[in-house]
Amino acid sequence: MSTSLSRFGETLGGLFSRKQGEAIAAAEVASLRSDRFRQEREGDWRRLDHIVRRIEAGRIRSLSDDDLAALPALYRMLVSSLSVARETTLDAATLRYLEGLAQRAWFVVHGPELGFRGWFRRFFAGGWSAAVRAIGPDIAIALVVMISGALIGWVLVSNNPDWFYTLMPPEPGDTRVPGASRAALYASLFGQSHQENLSIFAAQLFSHNAGISIMCFALGFAFGVPPILLLVQNTTEVGALLWLYHGQGLTLELIGWLSVHGTTELFALLLAGGAGIHIGRAMAFPGTCAMLDAAAAAGRRAATVMTGVVLMLVVAALLEGFARQLLDATAPRLTVGIGMLIWWLTYFYVYRGRMRAR
Repeated sequence: MSTSLSRFGETLGGLFSRKQGEAIAAAEVASLRSDRFRQEREGDWRRLDHIVRRIEAGRIRSLSDDDLAALPALYRMLVSSLSVARETTLDAATLRYLEGLAQRAWFVVHGPELGFRGWFRRFFAGGWSAAVRAIGPDIAIALVVMISGALIGWVLVSNNPDWFYTLMPPEPGDTRVPGASRAALYASLFGQSHQENLSIFAAQLFSHNAGISIMCFALGFAFGVPPILLLVQNTTEVGALLWLYHGQGLTLELIGWLSVHGTTELFALLLAGGAGIHIGRAMAFPGTCAMLDAAAAAGRRAATVMTGVVLMLVVAALLEGFARQLLDATAPRLTVGIGMLIWWLTYFYVYRGRMRAR
């Protein structure tokens, strides 16, 4: 009995030692393969690492022409090595090194050419205005829509004053309603310079206007229909207000009150609507391009315009929250409003910038 047990133990021990030996042998083979793989390519990895470090440190001028010319090829070789490393049993340290180097090299090879400062200079030195001019036909469509919206608002309330409450639901204590006296309407335009919390008011206005503008841009993919509807909806309010104040002989006073911020705010809304229409028109009429390609190209132009629109809305909120309240006469209000309009028109359609080709 003991002899049988002894033989069974020897057999079992031999079996485990054989498996253990095979595992050790496999590990040794994998290690040799990993070492051989690394030794064959380590020189290229080190060279790429050296180039990437120099570029990351802003010392690209210290690199030779040969290094710069070899950068794309070295990056492709690294990606190929990383693919092989993930499919084989290479050690984890080598895999982590390759993944980190591949990520850093990607930003050098395919990342943005300009940093924030370079983008900032290019944006204001002509990039923004060029994008606005590029969507000129769509801005013209948006302008026609906005004028039509104001006329629709005027006609609706002039035929039935009850439409005023639909277009501009009055807040509690608001005196700007049909039938209000001239004195009440006049008081809503002047004598507000003593108001407090103007900064909170400006923030609320910016949030509201930014939301409308972003909706115009974001919904442009629906063939430009939602931006057109949003433009009509917001400009009917202007038409209704003009009708109300015109009835009491305060048209010029209202225009002055609106112009302080309105020339900037309405211009921003015009650009946002034009950006949304531009995307929608590109999808409806892609031309020789595929629909998605046309929409992507239009989206990049429109996104540049929208970046500037947000900045314009910040300016409009400051003008509406502070300047309009602090300027308590029509003449200075008109001066600021017309001056801002001339500024934007000059920047977008006269100033061409000094962008250098890259």
